[in-house]
Amino acid sequence: MVRNVSHELEGPGIPYAFVFSGRIKIPKTVQPRYLLVSFAVLAAAVLSHLTGAAPTKEVRRILILNEVNASYPATTTITQGIQTALSNSPYHLEFYSEYLDTILFPDPAVQHEFHDFYIRKYRNRQPDVIITVGAGPLKFMQEAHDRAFPSVPVVFCLPIGNVQSAVLGFDFTGVESDMAPAETLQAALRLQPGTEHVVVVGGVSDWDRQQQALLKQQIRGLTDHLDITYITDLAVPDLLEHLKNLRPHTVILLLSLGRDVQGTQFKSSEIGPLVASAANAPVFSFYDVFLNHGEVGGYLSNLDEQGRVAGEMALKILQGARPQDIPRVKGVNTYMFDWQAVKRWGLKESEIPPGSIILNRQPTLWEQHRWTLLIGLLTLATLSLLTIYLLFERKQLDAARNEQMRLTGMLINAQEVERARLASELHDDFSQRLAMLSIGLETAAEIVPESPAEANRQLNALMNSASELGADLHTLSHRLHSSTLETLGLTVGVEAFCKEFTAQRGIQVEFSHKGVPPSVSPDVSLCLFRIVQEGLRNVQTHSGATNAQVRIETMDHTLHLSISDDGAGYDVNGCAGRQGLGLRSMRERVRLVGGRFEIHSKTGKGTRIHVWAPLTK
Repeated sequence: MVRNVSHELEGPGIPYAFVFSGRIKIPKTVQPRYLLVSFAVLAAAVLSHLTGAAPTKEVRRILILNEVNASYPATTTITQGIQTALSNSPYHLEFYSEYLDTILFPDPAVQHEFHDFYIRKYRNRQPDVIITVGAGPLKFMQEAHDRAFPSVPVVFCLPIGNVQSAVLGFDFTGVESDMAPAETLQAALRLQPGTEHVVVVGGVSDWDRQQQALLKQQIRGLTDHLDITYITDLAVPDLLEHLKNLRPHTVILLLSLGRDVQGTQFKSSEIGPLVASAANAPVFSFYDVFLNHGEVGGYLSNLDEQGRVAGEMALKILQGARPQDIPRVKGVNTYMFDWQAVKRWGLKESEIPPGSIILNRQPTLWEQHRWTLLIGLLTLATLSLLTIYLLFERKQLDAARNEQMRLTGMLINAQEVERARLASELHDDFSQRLAMLSIGLETAAEIVPESPAEANRQLNALMNSASELGADLHTLSHRLHSSTLETLGLTVGVEAFCKEFTAQRGIQVEFSHKGVPPSVSPDVSLCLFRIVQEGLRNVQTHSGATNAQVRIETMDHTLHLSISDDGAGYDVNGCAGRQGLGLRSMRERVRLVGGRFEIHSKTGKGTRIHVWAPLTK
């Protein structure tokens, strides 16, 4: 954090002030000498602040000795891995990278001069850790370590073959052999069954020759049934021409080709594309830098990971660990394949080892548009379910509409039947009885002068007839609408109807009630009363019962009405589609008040009707 620093200087007759807060303001009249003084004071203040704000880290030196220079992909890749592993170091690290360039300068005398130069260069600036990349730098350290860099720990990577601990000593640790030709050849044979010929491509540099020797040693025993050809001493143009005409059932193993027989140097990024494009057979390799040029792949040395492992070992040493206490790592390899090359040569994808890294794989339609397809499928499923639901609801609505129309027709017919019955009853019964009463009155009036006693007897008979006529009219009116229900309430109205029904129909109806409030909603009262009327009428008409029970009680803030009889009963399920208007009207009445209607009956075991209705509506 940089604080604001303010100072005020005064010259002869000229006040001078400056403020450091990201910008400097200097009056136009300030003389040059005051300007120099102000900058000196400002610089001293800032430097003193920065020095006190951030504690200085301890310095540690890392010397990286490389086989080849940074223009080679392997050198750059391993260096990146080393620096990644050391990025979290608690020290201030100074990296020094040197190159032996054994491919460009293979002469031992020249290499000896390089060795002497680097020994002199770091004589008075000894590194804290030396990391060797390649066989040449490791050999250099093996020869010069004790006299030039005594006690300096050495971490090696990218050697050729196994490194003998007894030869190196206690100050050495690192990553041992990383080239795996046997595993790569076995993977090639699985991917291309029926392979008969193996062509090994390499160069003539010391590094190239060492790799060829290691390959021959490691694939011994795997090639008894194979024809092995080593093409290592051709100029690259001749090599490419030869690779165009290989026999069928051939695979190519591409080693390092740092220099051809004509002395031309090549990097992996140069020779890889040339070989892969010219060959008429699949090319397998041993290092990940020999990939993504058309090569198929193999059990490859992961150079970035190898550098990272070497960097982690160096970090442990900087933190106090001894090299002999850090176990060596036996190679850092991964199965890696170029999907496009696998498809190009028609190799068996099913034989790619599980867990392999696949480069340039073209995603399938599902992989490319997975979320789009999932969202589309989900949307389609949702719309389908919604469509099914709407069709179901429409079917239910049509059924309800048809049922409503049928019920409306039945109600209209029932209304006309009831009107006809009332008209017939009024005409055939009450009209005739009124006519007879009128004739009787005329007759009595005629005989009053002649026989007062007979007239008196007839008048008494006519009075009884008028009284019966009034009672019958009252019963008819009560059937149409009960005034008792409105005046005295639900329980009294239902009880009166039950008594009247018992007296008129000869069926013993037992009524009981419990907890019914004195005031019940008129809609609910009328609903229950009509259901009692219709229920007892059904008892009379259909059940053949001699006894019936009607009970009204309060249950869980609802009114529960039950009507039961000991009659013949019927099969509710079998007659579900043939229910009469009475049951339908009862269900509809209960639905309109927000209640629930149930009917239970079995043949020979009577019928029970249950209604649950809210106390208020």
